[in-house]
Amino acid sequence: MGGGLTPTVVDMDTIVSLCKRRGFIFQSSEIYGGIQGVFDYGPLGVELKNNLKKLWWRHNVYERDDMEGLDASILMNRRVWKYSGHEDTFVDPMVDCKLCKGRFRADKLGESQCLLHSKLHPGECEGELTEPRAFNMMFRTQVGPVADDESFAYLRPETAQGIFVNFKNVLDSTNRKLPFGIAQIGKAFRNEITPRNFIFRVREFEQMEIEYFCRPEEAEGAFDAWVKDHVDFWVNEVGLDREKLRLYEVPESDRAHYSKRTIDIFYQYPIGWEELEGIANRTDYDLGSHSRQQDSLGVQAQVIPNEHTTEKLTYFDHTTNKHVVPFVVEPSAGVDRGVLAALCEAYDEETLENGEKRVVLRLKPALSPIKVAVLPLKKNTPEIVAMAKSIKNELQKGGQMRAVYDDTAAIGKLYRRQDEVGTPFCVTVDFQSLEDQTVTVRDRDSMQQARLHINELKAALQDRLDS
Repeated sequence: MGGGLTPTVVDMDTIVSLCKRRGFIFQSSEIYGGIQGVFDYGPLGVELKNNLKKLWWRHNVYERDDMEGLDASILMNRRVWKYSGHEDTFVDPMVDCKLCKGRFRADKLGESQCLLHSKLHPGECEGELTEPRAFNMMFRTQVGPVADDESFAYLRPETAQGIFVNFKNVLDSTNRKLPFGIAQIGKAFRNEITPRNFIFRVREFEQMEIEYFCRPEEAEGAFDAWVKDHVDFWVNEVGLDREKLRLYEVPESDRAHYSKRTIDIFYQYPIGWEELEGIANRTDYDLGSHSRQQDSLGVQAQVIPNEHTTEKLTYFDHTTNKHVVPFVVEPSAGVDRGVLAALCEAYDEETLENGEKRVVLRLKPALSPIKVAVLPLKKNTPEIVAMAKSIKNELQKGGQMRAVYDDTAAIGKLYRRQDEVGTPFCVTVDFQSLEDQTVTVRDRDSMQQARLHINELKAALQDRLDS
């Protein structure tokens, strides 16, 4: 990296510029001035995002024998959020500036910017801040034609509750034995007071989340195993530098009220060390909160007596002939924060021998939005163009690799463009290709080139991508 000498030091402005310029991420509703804390994924961004989700799903669902998948709805019965505790406790402290009328998170003033003085934080200027007050971050929406207190619901602020209320459905339909998990990837919505730092803290985002159900005495061991497994995932599968990951043991004073233990996996973003994923031992709080007659089941942290469900979300242990309220270990990661980490980790600049600067996204091939770019040396030669397009079509058959054709610039500029978006391989069709059916294959990272016969090309590229 960095010309083979030192790693490139990247700032957030560079990543934001790259994402806009190359079609990874755009500001939502930009032609109308945008909307704060909401972003759209462009042609390359949606591919990168989908590839990250595929990696996570394969690692956590397909490659394990103790996992089921779920896709719960975004809109849920309002009582879900009452008995989960979100109506009362899902809050951030908010303050107003009496001078500029800005609103800020009271516990994040050092990360916010004064609206009148760009170099100052709120409270450091002549403005006076109000006393902090609780602000519930859930978005409300109307359900049905009549708008009253009985006809509203919330956009879910997390995906976890959809898993908990479906615990019995999944258990009954799959006959799973403890321990087992339920995995879900989906949208969540939080009305953040001060969204900031590009896609790091936003109001609409995606979560990759697991609720792993186990006997209470197994929870501690399961917790430690998930921490290790997901550190390895971010390093081995996504390609993050292990030296840029830290484990933060969240103290009891900062943990969620239901958590017996929480470890956050921090990544060294350009904005500093920030949370990439959280892993929590949620005890039996959630299943107990959504169950009838909780007290008789030994629930650890029940707050509100639940009189609106007849279900007991328990597991019947046939070896002891007793009902067990499972403990839950929850690994929860933000897709958007994962995408941002992958982009920051992969970004590299190097100076070539001729003095030219080369920007490269050294993404793992499994994450790369485009796997192979097929380029004609001369776009005005019909035979070369036809062969290049035919090769591109053959490579993408079966959906194993995303291939693109590009003839919009000279070959050198095309190489640089593909380097900048992380394409592992470029295939160039030239006049020799017409004579002997061979093409030039260029490697993104080393820039080395080799000629391959087109009959061997697809298998050779797939082998390199897989390895």
